[in-house]
Amino acid sequence: MPKSTSICNSILALLLNATAWANIADNAAASPMTNTHMALHTASLNGASTQATSETAYTNYARVAIARTTGGWTAPASGASSNVAAIDFPSCGVTGATITTASLGKDLAGAGIVFYYGDLNASIAVSNAIQPRFAIGAATITET
Repeated sequence: MPKSTSICNSILALLLNATAWANIADNAAASPMTNTHMALHTASLNGASTQATSETAYTNYARVAIARTTGGWTAPASGASSNVAAIDFPSCGVTGATITTASLGKDLAGAGIVFYYGDLNASIAVSNAIQPRFAIGAATITET
């Protein structure tokens, strides 16, 4: 059974903007998660994947923290939200990789819970001095 657009927007606002969902869910008051984390992968993910699954290991790579506010992600509309600022990953050093997939999750390192994942429209060949980047609005998270 599909969800309403209103519910999709509420889920995205809670996860990406830390906006309480009245009478349903509140953002943790004592120690709320302050960032979401974008990771890059060299193979497609599935529902059982973590952020460490097929995560790229090019030289200098690290996940990127994105503020869990409307300064990091747009306020949801029509069941979607996108990045407010460019998401810049570290530039590659000596050893590169081919990036095919991105994920958004909870943790800066380790297994990392995946909130959303998807294959890129085109793979990115990362080699020395190449910096993977999502331009403003290019990373769209859709709740369906």
